[in-house]
Amino acid sequence: MTPKHEKQEFVTVLVRDPRTQKEDSWHSHIDYEIFIHTNSMCFTRKTSCVRRRFREFVWLRQRLQKNAVLLQLPELPSKTPFFNMNNPHHVDHRRQGLQEFLEKILQNALLLSDSRLHLFLQTQLNPEDIEACVSGQTKYSVADAIHKFASLKRRFPIEDEERERGKNEADSDSESSSSGLGQSSDDSISHGCKASTVPEES
Repeated sequence: MTPKHEKQEFVTVLVRDPRTQKEDSWHSHIDYEIFIHTNSMCFTRKTSCVRRRFREFVWLRQRLQKNAVLLQLPELPSKTPFFNMNNPHHVDHRRQGLQEFLEKILQNALLLSDSRLHLFLQTQLNPEDIEACVSGQTKYSVADAIHKFASLKRRFPIEDEERERGKNEADSDSESSSSGLGQSSDDSISHGCKASTVPEES
């Protein structure tokens, strides 16, 4: 029997808040917020929030499959020529598929040992920089990259009790932000992630 003081490990992952990002006058794409909340020892940060586009998920799956050839990885939602980013149903269907993909990936201990997965989920590094980091071609380690991103990004989802504590502190701070987090940092580094609490939904 597990002692009461030992907490069972969990990993909550949510893919949400699809947003259209304009690249130039003719091209645009949708990216999605990936929210992670966990108490797992596998993760450097216990709470994180990044934004990723569909083709980055495709890259991640390809790399994970290459490094775990004996595993049958879950599929991504199919890329169809009929996908319309202006159609809410199409966008939400893809969002759900991406979340299911990550949920299944995070249940596999072998895949959790791949540094690419952690850099994908907990930093805003692009695939090229992720590859450089895991192959030792950067001055920073995987853990350094994750910690640096977290220290730069002031606004990210936090637990209910932390949010309430931040609100109480903000009441006496005239410089506090409207989110109630008591932060007056550069929001340009937040990558559009919402300062929200852990949702109750699974």
